[in-house]
Amino acid sequence: MDKTLLLVDGSSYLYRAFHAMPDLRNADGAPTGAIYGMINMLRRLRKDYPDAACMACVFDAKGKTFRDDLYPAYKAQRASMPEDLSKQIEPIHEAVRAMGWPILMVEGIEADDVIGTLAVEAEKQGMSVVVSTGDKDLAQLVNRQVTLVNTMTSEKLDVEGVVAKFGVPPERIVDYLTLIGDAVDNVPGVDKVGPKTALKLLTQYGTLDGIVEHAAEIKGAVGENLRRALDWLPQAKVLITVKTDCDLSAHMESICGSLEQKPEDRDAMIEFFKRNGFKSWLRELTEQAATDSPVAVAGAPQGGLFDLITEAPEQHYETITTEAEFERWLAKIDSAELTALDTETTSLDPMQAQLVGISLCCEPGTAAYIPVAHNYQDAPPQLSRDYVLEKMRAWLESPDKPKVGQNLKYDSHIFANHGVTLRGIAHDTLLQSYVFESHRNHDMDNLALRHLNRKTITFQDVCGKGASQLCFDQVELGRATEYAAEDADITLQLHRRMLPEVEEDKGLTFVYREIELPTAVVLQKMERNGVLIDPERLNAQSNELGRRMLEIETQAYELAGQPFNLNSPKQIGDIFFEKLQLPVVKKTPSGSPSTDEEVLQKLAEDYPLPKVLLDYRGLSKLKSTYTDKLPRMINARTGRVHTNYAQAVAVTGRLASSDPNLQNIPIRTAEGRRIREAFVAPPGSVIVSADYSQIELRIMAHISEDENMLRAFADGEDIHRATAAEIFGVALADVESEQRRYAKVINFGLIYGMSAFGLAGNLGIERVAAQNYIERYFARFAGVKRYMDETRLEAKARGYVQTVFGRRLWLPEINSPNGPRRQAAERAAINAPMQGTAADLIKLSMIAVQDWLEAEKLQSKMIMQVHDELVLEVPEAELALIRERLPQLMAGIAQLKVPLIAEVGIGMNWDEAH
Repeated sequence: MDKTLLLVDGSSYLYRAFHAMPDLRNADGAPTGAIYGMINMLRRLRKDYPDAACMACVFDAKGKTFRDDLYPAYKAQRASMPEDLSKQIEPIHEAVRAMGWPILMVEGIEADDVIGTLAVEAEKQGMSVVVSTGDKDLAQLVNRQVTLVNTMTSEKLDVEGVVAKFGVPPERIVDYLTLIGDAVDNVPGVDKVGPKTALKLLTQYGTLDGIVEHAAEIKGAVGENLRRALDWLPQAKVLITVKTDCDLSAHMESICGSLEQKPEDRDAMIEFFKRNGFKSWLRELTEQAATDSPVAVAGAPQGGLFDLITEAPEQHYETITTEAEFERWLAKIDSAELTALDTETTSLDPMQAQLVGISLCCEPGTAAYIPVAHNYQDAPPQLSRDYVLEKMRAWLESPDKPKVGQNLKYDSHIFANHGVTLRGIAHDTLLQSYVFESHRNHDMDNLALRHLNRKTITFQDVCGKGASQLCFDQVELGRATEYAAEDADITLQLHRRMLPEVEEDKGLTFVYREIELPTAVVLQKMERNGVLIDPERLNAQSNELGRRMLEIETQAYELAGQPFNLNSPKQIGDIFFEKLQLPVVKKTPSGSPSTDEEVLQKLAEDYPLPKVLLDYRGLSKLKSTYTDKLPRMINARTGRVHTNYAQAVAVTGRLASSDPNLQNIPIRTAEGRRIREAFVAPPGSVIVSADYSQIELRIMAHISEDENMLRAFADGEDIHRATAAEIFGVALADVESEQRRYAKVINFGLIYGMSAFGLAGNLGIERVAAQNYIERYFARFAGVKRYMDETRLEAKARGYVQTVFGRRLWLPEINSPNGPRRQAAERAAINAPMQGTAADLIKLSMIAVQDWLEAEKLQSKMIMQVHDELVLEVPEAELALIRERLPQLMAGIAQLKVPLIAEVGIGMNWDEAH
């Protein structure tokens, strides 16, 4: 095992480099992005594996292979190679040879099969094999001698890595891929069988043969689809299996003799770098002394392929201040396939901000900034805002002129503030990032660093920070152009880099295109609609809360035996733990006894003063956060409160409301519910609230396919009563209210990963009794238990779980060595698919409802979305129609294995409607 064979799947990397790299071109205008990506990857491999004895870069040869004869539709859906990529093939081969890499292209044999044959032959000779690829099919080759590396992501797959990534060992990869199919190569699998179901079947039956043998007993749609595919599966398996016995004798005498690592042809490389404009590499080669070892780009962070990029497109950023320049750019964006669009403004508040400038980019490296309202001393003349907007109106409002941006919901508000409706939103890099890696940061500065290795100019770089921060209209035009034009340029480059990643997966593609993009448009309309607030009612509530707080304060003094500051943790701690000698529940990081809410909740079970303090804190929060604050947030122009719905925050897909947060208004207390009374309808209208009924339990039934759960929902039974009947072994009609209450806590508790200890605390019973209830529950709902067990395994193997629609819910701590963090991630893994699917359903509902309102030209409008609830403002003349159609639209948005039910409430305010 002292020799290593290094194999590169050149055909796989060609396409990935082409789609991922910026649109680089040499001085003659010829494309060079894929060339740059391939060279970068090969340099990185030579550096990572300097002692490899043998190496080869393997490409597909032109012409058919045995798979085309076996299955004429093989790869039939693949589009022809893009012209800009085909122009780079010969230069890539030239560069690869100059770098000392032997090239293999074998007529009639796919690159995968060449790699498989070489790997097996190398194993026989006692060599270790490293295969550099991004192709999941080659995972079937992995064993103790063969490892896969993905230079683009720095991922390494040994035997354990394959199991962690796919959930099955390498010897089961062919079975796994046969079941799910290979969309890239147009090899169908079993209809509706995705990775999760395939893993479930292989876990249960061991192999594909075992699954086929038991096909008759597999229930539901999976069983039906599997039985329909039985005749196809053997052929699919042959297509997916990498051949390892190809005759390569005509192309090489032996591995060691034919594939020896060769030194770079430095003169050829220098000439190549000159011709293609790779300046930093050219400088590196001409300056360093002759050496056989390739050197990584100086100062570059080590990581994936794109960490080594230094050759960004040459930047040409224009400041547009004349009509002639403006007309030239109007013509450019009018004919562009896609234009990156960004705005600079006076404020972060989208309802208040005014337009300062617009930046545009149609091709990487070339962008323009159109200033329209910079007003610092000695600012040069600019085109007027009204003139620019009027001239751009047709393009901005055209649905047929595709635009991409970073959070175009915000920019849509800015244009709307000036009477322009932005249409044609084709892509959004914020949402691409959110869909692809929801657990990471999605701001442009982070995205550029992560995906382009580009350090961008930040807003603080241009405007400063703190009290001395400038408004953007005070920024000098030259500096403003550097910043604003870069934003548009980077946005376009990020789009080209990230969209292929999203579209590699059908589920992510659906979530991005059919859920998130249209949801952003709906949210912008909801935010502009706003909600009407009755400030007088809130003021009255604020006064009443103030009086109640004074009464509670007096009560707290009496219980403490002295006056004290109810907002001072130190004074509370002195009274609790020194004067009253209450038990210490936990300590702060500094070692002092804690008096946080969790501690108060625990102490309130046995002592009156902590309970009084909890009441005080609750009323204080309501007063400061809502009754005092909401009236001050009413927009002077519209007379309404306009919240902001952040779309790219929660990993589950849920929306986050802020400024003000309308999702955290408490509804379990009378005081909290009274705040909702101030959310009112204008004269002649009513508030309509539509809420999904027990949505997460219905999703649990659908995902787990538990027979008892499915039957209860199908029969329209009260699920908590049905659960109680199962757990307590009584007839439905004999379930008592206390039993139903227990069942409700168990139903919701278990889907949130509640332990016996937690259940005991919630029900006020002994832990042993709680454990008995859990065991009874799982005995009667075995499908739920199976779902939970399988989901934990899937999460550990993949690092994420998925919603019904394919959204990935990442769990970075799922394999953490820290026990509490790992257990929290395991609990999240069970609940996240339900929360995430519920979020997907409510977004799909919003889209459907908005489309219907517009198609019917109704005056009714959505004004809020809170968890699983949609809130509308409805003219009384449209009430009957809305009451009939709204629940139908929401219930019909998806076909689950249980019926979806939306319940509608009506009132003059939100509290009455809910």
